[in-house]
Order: sequence, then C-alpha cells, then structure tokens
Amino acid sequence: MEIPLLSDIVIILGLAVIVILLFQRFKLPTILGFLATGVIAGPHGLSLINALHDIEILAEIGVILLLFIIGMEFSLKQLAMIKRTVLLGGTVQVLATIGLVALVMVLLEFNWGEAVFMGFLISLSSTAIVLKLLQDRGEINSPQGRVVLGILIFQDIIVVPMMLLAPLMAGGSENVGASLLLMALKGAFVIVFVLISARYLVPRLLYLVAETKSKELFILSVVVICFAVAWLTSSLGLSLALGAFMAGLIISESEYSHQATSNILPFREIFTSFFFVSIGMLLDFNFLLQHLPVILLFTLLTFLLKGIVATLASRMLQYPLRVSLLVGLSLFQVGEFAFILSKTGINNGLLSEETYQYFLSVSLLTMGVTPFVMGSYRKLADLIARPFSSVQEPMPFAQQSKELHGDLPELDDHIIIIGYGINGRNVAKAARYASIPYVIVELNAATVKNERKIGEPIVYGDAVHPMILSHINIHKARVVVIAISDPEATKRIITTIREISEKVHIIVRTRFLQEMEENYRLGADEVIPEEFETSIEIFTRTLNKYLMPRDEIEAFTQKIRSDNYEMLRSLATKRHADVAKLSVELPDIEVATLRVFTKDSDIIGKPLLESNIRNKFSTTVVAIKRKEQVILNINADTKIERGDLLYVVGKPSDVLRFNNFLKE
Repeated sequence: MEIPLLSDIVIILGLAVIVILLFQRFKLPTILGFLATGVIAGPHGLSLINALHDIEILAEIGVILLLFIIGMEFSLKQLAMIKRTVLLGGTVQVLATIGLVALVMVLLEFNWGEAVFMGFLISLSSTAIVLKLLQDRGEINSPQGRVVLGILIFQDIIVVPMMLLAPLMAGGSENVGASLLLMALKGAFVIVFVLISARYLVPRLLYLVAETKSKELFILSVVVICFAVAWLTSSLGLSLALGAFMAGLIISESEYSHQATSNILPFREIFTSFFFVSIGMLLDFNFLLQHLPVILLFTLLTFLLKGIVATLASRMLQYPLRVSLLVGLSLFQVGEFAFILSKTGINNGLLSEETYQYFLSVSLLTMGVTPFVMGSYRKLADLIARPFSSVQEPMPFAQQSKELHGDLPELDDHIIIIGYGINGRNVAKAARYASIPYVIVELNAATVKNERKIGEPIVYGDAVHPMILSHINIHKARVVVIAISDPEATKRIITTIREISEKVHIIVRTRFLQEMEENYRLGADEVIPEEFETSIEIFTRTLNKYLMPRDEIEAFTQKIRSDNYEMLRSLATKRHADVAKLSVELPDIEVATLRVFTKDSDIIGKPLLESNIRNKFSTTVVAIKRKEQVILNINADTKIERGDLLYVVGKPSDVLRFNNFLKE
C-alpha cells in the first residue's frame, strides 16, 4: 500500500540534504537551505509534493516543539541579568518599528488593523540565523552580541501577546471591551495554571518518572506535557504556539529542564525543518519575478527602517555609535516567528493573499542577505561611523556625567584594563592588591555607573577611538591588558594603541590559538589564548589524579608552552595563579607525588623522626617509591634518599611549600 505522505517526506528530506550541502559549501545558514528546498519542491516550483495539508500538519508540530524548546530555555534568572537591555532595548526596537511600519502602510491606504499587524510582522528578527552567525564568529559575548541577544529575547516573548491581539485587531468582535476582558481572564487562567503546575504538579510528576530510571517514560511524559498544555490553550481559543511556550516555561523551572531539552531537541530539529520547508513552499516565485522592482524597494526600506531603529535602540542603551551600528546591521531582517504570526493574520483576515506574497518575498530576501551583510558588517559600520570618529560622541538621551566619566586620578606608569568581564576584574583585583595604579575602559554603561559608585577607576568608552585612549593617558601607561570577547575589536584596539605609543606593553586575551598570529603581527607583546591555557589546566589536573610527579607535569607543560608560543614570558606567574586557583577549588586535603631533588642534610639520609617533616611542613609522607621498589610501611626510622618519589598528604599550600623545599 502506497503512503503519499511517506514519499513526500522522502522527497523533502532528500532534496534538503542536497540543497543544504550546496549551501554549506558557500557557508550559508541551514535555515536558508530549508526555505530554498520549499521553494523548489512547492506548488510554485517543481510541484514535487502532493500531500500539502499533511506537510502543514508536520510543520505545525515543528512550531509547537520550537516554542516548547524556547520556553524551556527561557530562564527568569538569566533574563534578570540583562533586563535593562531586554526591556528598554527590546521595547524601543519593537514599538518604534511597529509605529513606523504602520505609518507607511496607512500611507499606502491600508486600514489601521492591517497596518499595525504588518508592523508586528516586520518588527520580529531572526533569532535562529543571527545567533548562529554570532556564535560562529565568536561574538555572542561581545557588546553588540549582548544587545542583539537581549532584543531577540524580547521579540521572542512579545510574539505571544501579538498572537492574542491579532483577533481583536481584525474586528471580529462587536464588543471589544468584552473581548479584551475575556482574553484577560483566559490569560490569567493560563498564568495561574502555569504557576501552579511549575511549582507543584510537574516537578512532582517528573520526580516520580525520574525515579523509575526509564528514559522512554521520561521522554513520553515531557511530550505529553507539551501537547497537553498546547491542546488546553487551543481549547480556550488561544494559539497552540502559546500553549507550547507555556509548557516549556512550566518545565524550565524544574531541575529536569536540561534533560528534557536534550531529549526533545532531535525531534524539534526534524519537525522545524518541515516548518521552514512549508514556508518556502508558500512563496510564489513567479510573483517575486513579476513584482521584483517593488519587492526590492520594500526590502531596502525594511533594511533601512529596521537597521536605523535597532541602532537607535542600542544608542539609548548608551553604547557607542560603532557598536550600535553593528546591532542595527544584525537585526534588519524579518524572522521565523513572523511566519508563525502571519498564519494568525491570514486566519483573521489581516493579510490578503497579495500582501502575504509581498511579505513572504521581502522576508525571505532579508533573511537571505543577512549572512552576507553580517560577514562585512564591521566595514559597513566603520564606513558609516567614520565622519563621527574625529569628535567625541554625545551620550544619547542622557547627559555625560561623573557617573560615567568622573574625574580620574593622575595616571602615570599605570595599567589600562580594556573590558571588565571576569578577566578584567581579576587583573584589577591583582593590581589593587599590588598597589599598582590602574584604569578600566568599559562599554557597558550600567557596569560603569555601578563600579564608579564603589570607587573603581573606570570610564565609559570604546577603546578603538584614540580620544578615549588619550583621555586615560595611554602614552604614560606601562601595560595595556585587552580582555574583551570581540576578536575584531581587539585587533582594531591594538592597531590604534600602536599608532599612539610604541613603548606600552600590550597583553591580549584571545579565545582561540588561530587568533594569536594576527594579534602579534599588529603589535601585541603577549597573547594568551584561553583555549590553549584551558587545555593545559585540564591535562595537568588529569595527570595529577594519576599521581604523576609534579616536576614531570611541570616540565611537560613548559615544553608544550615553549613549543606552541615561545613569546609568552609569564609562565611563572601563570603557574602561581594556577596553584592559587587549585587551593580555592580543590578540597583542603591533597594527595600529591613529589620528587626529592634537594641535598639538604637535614632531610637526606635521616630518619623521618629526626627530619621532623610533619611538624616543619604540616605534611605527612605515606609512601616512598625508590627506583622500582615501593615502600608502604612508613615509620619513624624510614629514611629519605635523593631521587625518591614521596607520596604525601597535606593541605595544598603546605604540600606546595614542601615541594619547593625539595627542589632546592
């Protein structure tokens, strides 16, 4: 018996494999490959698919699972850390975009309901494409990455109330007040249900399921929760997508959320691929060609409008123009949630077929050009910001005050710390401990304001500008530490510093080994890649657990370092930092293997009772390896000889002190 849906699935997935392989060769996002697959296989392309309705059902399941995962990954605690960016930046970007798009649509003689709904659609950007590109470029923790992430989180949340408002905007109810009240009551019921379920019901249920240690039962329970809540909200007249998001929120507050996410993720990837393929199928390629000039005009208008609005939103968060432009050039496209929302608009008569085709064409074009724009968005941002580079940028919508640029002490022979993340904070702490003067340059205005209140010498600014560096006396500094998570900005800062001063010592923190050579070429004196140092720390601790002698471990790590980057001159400092780090993170008692190098007559050849090691070093010798012999029966008369391996027990600091003595 032939199953039409099965053949369609084979055609879609098989064609998707070929198209995505081709797209990957040109380093294009997978999502664009799925959209292209839909265009090719759809009714407006080669008409390869027969069971369109069944494919749409699979796509709907993909939407449910997509929003379910978003809900599970949505953490109120993480949101609180960037709440200002999410609330202020996201609100400005979404509301301003809706207002401007609605104004344009009204001028084009659309009614206000249709105009505002089109504003809803255009205001949403592509979370999947933008975050993937930022992750690939290693910029997710850069200033522009943090702003983009915050705004995208707000967009993902605001799409839910947009879905609820769409039926009211369509004028489907004669009594708008009653409809709003009914919607509020339904929303309140859903919120109460979510809170009770998240607090009492679901954690208890998942605990009972987890106790069975049945993976199959756990997956089944999570899927049932997802579709049951989606079905409940759909029964109340709300959307399936809203229910899926709420189901994710219910599970996100339990300790089982990570396991649930990992179990559902493979299903989501399969079903969301059908969603993007189904979107591609809806595009009428002939319509695109026939109206190409108008569609290109609308695409350019969308690019400019969304880019300018996102730039202004970032400026309101008090980021420099260059960073704000990078944000604008990241969020100009129309995103995948707009496609989900558009179906609500079609069902409620807010989008005509012609308008929908214009929307699809513009959306797919903006998504298609996003990888190319973000591939060169730094050059574009520099080009736009160049006329303003010679003047001090005014703080947008706020006065420059002592909270951000307060009076600094006289700076001479000081350390300049660029970036106040974990690395920057540790450098500042060490400088403060050693009574070395220092100053910090940071792009996050909220961080600057808070740190100045507690007395940190910190200024707001972008260190790529010579004016900022001159303000902190770069020509008098001894050391500059660049500790930011933006590799491209790091290179520009090194170049700018070297244009001002050749004598200052530049130490750079990078993420990856391949970034070292370019930073050295631009003028850095020392480059410390986190990737490499982390690997050394990992195998050092691993070898310690196998009781390899410390001197051999240290010799090995020194050999690795010298082979990979001989220009690093801070090995001793790094080693001491590692020891200090171990003393904090490891237990108070340490078992270690130490080699005896010393010729000290107080130790060599004398019984342990006379050498008094336990009292002098607070360390106990529990075993000795001498050549091939292991001495386990340690007593007061046991003697230590040069070259022995001592197995000792003590506090990490005492073991280190004893180890240093044995080396002398």
